[in-house]
Amino acid sequence: MISETGLRQPKLITLILLTAISVLSLNMFLPALAQMASSFEVSYAVISVAVGGYMVVSSALQLIIGPLSDMYGRRPVILAGMAIFTVASVGCYFASNVWLFLALRMLQGAVISGMVLSRAVVRDIAPPQEAARLLGMIGTAMALAPLMGPVLGGFLGETFGWRANFIAYAIMGALMFALSWHDLAETNLTPSDSFTAQFRSYPELFKSKVFWAYCLCLIGSVGGFYAFLGGAALVGEGLFGLTPSQLGIGIGSISAGFMLGNFLTGRLSGRIPMLRLMLWGRLSATFGPLVIICIMALGAMNFWVMFAGAIFVGLGNGLTLPAANAGVMSVNPRLAGSASGLSGAITILGGAGATALTGALAGGPLGAYVLLGLMAASSGLGLLAVLWIAQLERV
Repeated sequence: MISETGLRQPKLITLILLTAISVLSLNMFLPALAQMASSFEVSYAVISVAVGGYMVVSSALQLIIGPLSDMYGRRPVILAGMAIFTVASVGCYFASNVWLFLALRMLQGAVISGMVLSRAVVRDIAPPQEAARLLGMIGTAMALAPLMGPVLGGFLGETFGWRANFIAYAIMGALMFALSWHDLAETNLTPSDSFTAQFRSYPELFKSKVFWAYCLCLIGSVGGFYAFLGGAALVGEGLFGLTPSQLGIGIGSISAGFMLGNFLTGRLSGRIPMLRLMLWGRLSATFGPLVIICIMALGAMNFWVMFAGAIFVGLGNGLTLPAANAGVMSVNPRLAGSASGLSGAITILGGAGATALTGALAGGPLGAYVLLGLMAASSGLGLLAVLWIAQLERV
């Protein structure tokens, strides 16, 4: 298919799966973390590096992936990322000690190229309003990945052991390499001259208030999601005594809301201004958890009520993130890949901080309140950022 910009457009399913595999690499094995700690005979804090360390590595890689794709093209960088992820996944399956496992787990971070560059491909082939619509459609379908990922991971862990998750990753990576090779034509037809020139473009983005406003919106939005990931297992197991399979279903609740939000974005983009969708999303994600806190304080203290708060955050993110991602890449379309990588790196670093903070604070009998409070606080930061964007765009 030829897009409005005259480029051969990859199939929508390819872009969906490139994003989905990046999400699955983070959350599918989460229900098996305790099992992994027991297998390697290490503490939960050590094995949690598989999450926190992976996020830091993914963040750093995005700083490189964006400029590399602006220089060499989207296709070769995506193919390299899928190949590295596949080999590293096989290594994780066979790892004999925790340190080898963690080293190979960090290499799995190369899969983040799928998420970063699928967004850049959309920006290559579509103008901003159409890009927001496409990103919303991609988000609707790919939200099934984080919804089903923990459920699948919990089942694999209970049935075949935690290592089954990583052989599943290897199979997914190999299939995505083959699909990308077949379907993903190059969409960056104006490559930059040099890698260092791309890094010199970062100050240009740093000087843009609009870029920073969108980044803060992304940090606040994604921070609520990562706060949930960092605390859901701790609260679910410690406070409510959930099994890995039950926990997998609970973790998937935020993705159910995200899928609904993305569906609404795909339907409403083009008819409702992007900024208004972002505002609606931030209001849902900020005040939804606060309402749930009040309900729990009145006596409805159970895990189903707590996970209902996560649905509001997921819904808000589904309304906000497609427009925010399209907006941050439209600050300077010539630097779409760099903007996607840089904003993604900043966002994941913020998410890593939210995960660490939740893990440190959400233990104990008040853990559910702390978890929802941190999710609301992070989402509130995103709400303030949307108001800042509105002010800047009126100038």
